[in-house]
Amino acid sequence: MLMTFIRRIFLFVFLSILPLQVSAMETSAKQAYIVDMGTGMVLLDKNANEHMPTSSMSKVMTAYMVFEAIEEGRIEMATKLPVSEKAWSKGGSKMFVEAGDEVSVDNLLKGLIVQSGNDAAIVLSEGVAGDEDQFAIAMTARAQQLGMKDSQFKNASGWPDPDHYSTAHDLALLGQRLIVDFPHYYSLYSIKEFTYNDITQPNRNPLLYRDMGVDGIKTGHTEVGGYGLMASGEKNGRRVVMVVNGLASQEDRANESARLMNWAMNSFENIDIVKKGTVVDQAPAAMGKGDVLPLTVSRDVRLTVPLGQREGIAMKANYMSPIKAPIKAGEKVGDLVIDVPQLGDFTVPLVAAADLEEAGFFGRTFSKMNRLLFGE
Repeated sequence: MLMTFIRRIFLFVFLSILPLQVSAMETSAKQAYIVDMGTGMVLLDKNANEHMPTSSMSKVMTAYMVFEAIEEGRIEMATKLPVSEKAWSKGGSKMFVEAGDEVSVDNLLKGLIVQSGNDAAIVLSEGVAGDEDQFAIAMTARAQQLGMKDSQFKNASGWPDPDHYSTAHDLALLGQRLIVDFPHYYSLYSIKEFTYNDITQPNRNPLLYRDMGVDGIKTGHTEVGGYGLMASGEKNGRRVVMVVNGLASQEDRANESARLMNWAMNSFENIDIVKKGTVVDQAPAAMGKGDVLPLTVSRDVRLTVPLGQREGIAMKANYMSPIKAPIKAGEKVGDLVIDVPQLGDFTVPLVAAADLEEAGFFGRTFSKMNRLLFGE
């Protein structure tokens, strides 16, 4: 009878695909999500999958759609788009375009990103899709393709609508895709002020004005949803993406988001631990041409860990023992469970580091007798 073989090995390990979250950090935000882009590890998750008003943070999705249109050659930065009566008359934050004017995509993007212009959002949506409603349908469809499964858009600006929502998790995913997919346009999010129609407006992102390595992304506010912020910054080779929402005031948003970003950027480090192909264990083998099977991971292993906690990382290998031949190199045979201080456990697939060929008739017979006599 096969027995579950568990061997505890004290090693440093990393995982780049499965999330891990910190539970110790508290926040006054109603929703919050912080992720390390280098490892995919979740550093903070508070109601991150809860539907919430997306407010002007929706404009990041609008900009993403415009960037795609530019990349696909449907429009250019120099393309001039007409300002409709609908765009000109829209309330809320504005870049102050005039009805009947034609405004370049370049200026409209700056009006959208820096000045958070609802009018700019409508002009861009009409220019790309013909009308804002069709653009919003396309936004939702594209968001779903990006993995934003809990997001729905009803307009391009984030204007309040009960059916217009997203989540902190989805917006953080969007922020990561924005940075990865359009690095040449991402610099627009660090512009601190923009002047249009002789009106200069500052970027509303409060973290851009603090010396902490933040270079984006977008604020938002609704009466129902409170004050929110999508933010990203890089320090010591690590990039962090944060989404907070439901804060009580602009001051609360500025201070709480700065506190959380400082914690996320300064309290952790990313370490390379195990390279692909490195043998991490030797498993007992049965019915094969050999008594042991070397085990490894199929990809380089990397980890985000709290500063000063490297020595406390532990790993255990879980698999059914003995492993029966035949086995091909790279075939999954179990899991590595990694325990990181303050963060908890997560799992990495454990694979064969080499082929384990099946033994001949006499070898298999001997192996069966050995298992009957000694239970292994």
